Amino acid sequence: MKLLCSIILTIAISGCAKKQAGTPHVVMTPKDTTKTVADSFNYLALGDSYTIGEAVPDTQSFPYQLAAQLHTQKVLVKKPTIVAVTGWTTDNLIDAIANSGLTGKKYDFVTLLIGVNDQYQGLSQDNYKLKFQQVLNTAIDFVNGDKTKVFVLSIPDWGVTPFAGGRENVIGPQIDQFNAINKSISTAAGVNYLDITAISRQAANDPGLIAPDGLHPSGKMYGLWVGELSVQVGKAF
Repeated sequence: MKLLCSIILTIAISGCAKKQAGTPHVVMTPKDTTKTVADSFNYLALGDSYTIGEAVPDTQSFPYQLAAQLHTQKVLVKKPTIVAVTGWTTDNLIDAIANSGLTGKKYDFVTLLIGVNDQYQGLSQDNYKLKFQQVLNTAIDFVNGDKTKVFVLSIPDWGVTPFAGGRENVIGPQIDQFNAINKSISTAAGVNYLDITAISRQAANDPGLIAPDGLHPSGKMYGLWVGELSVQVGKAF
């Protein structure tokens, strides 16, 4: 019954089925057959629908836009390896990483954006605090302990989207509470932190920042995130 409820909630939050699988899976980068520069960087993106770019083409997701933007800054990045599925909670992400076959592998930098489904599904903030610390420790391990190469993004505020149905006064404060947790843990750990929640709230007055499903960010909004994130990442290399 718990599994059935989880599936129903996952479908509800996704807003569309374009990238929604019947069972959780890891979105892995296909083998890149193009020639790459030997010193190009390996990038791992951990998260949920906001990381895979639900309802927009892959190239408009923030990991792919970030890689493209970094190229213009002469920071060469290979195609991102992405571990993310629409509807995933922090617990789901932890389980997926453990079963992904990536254990022991190292990356040059990692992004982490997780927690919206913890809030949406009504999971406790105490659980989120515990599990976010766990997944952040895993992210740090993926970069061999170099905390300057881990980049945490805050949770966007979906309360301003049409999908929320005018409940922004309830959803927004809850998002802020979850972000207070991930920011506090990130700051204490010494990793990079980027607050993109304010950017997400611009969608209240700009429909062009919302994807066609009425819930997820558009490529335009992801581009605004990347405008700031690429500066952070660029300074790390």
